[in-house]
Amino acid sequence: MKKAIFYHAGCPVCVAAEQQVLDALDKGRYELEVVHLGADRSRIVEAEQVGIQSVPALLLDGGVFHINFGASLADVKGGS
Repeated sequence: MKKAIFYHAGCPVCVAAEQQVLDALDKGRYELEVVHLGADRSRIVEAEQVGIQSVPALLLDGGVFHINFGASLADVKGGS
């Protein structure tokens, strides 16, 4: 099974996008991991390395899909 990772920071835009992704993703094809970067700051470096520039974002099949701008990764890193 392929893995999809949804990165977010807990803002209202992120939470709404998370719910839509959870509802839309084919759970028969993808195992979805949700990473809240505000709660798990140790994953910020990982997010940067895969190309995440803003959240919410979805890593799917090695491609990054930025979903509706919630916060830049720089803002997340700064603790905002």
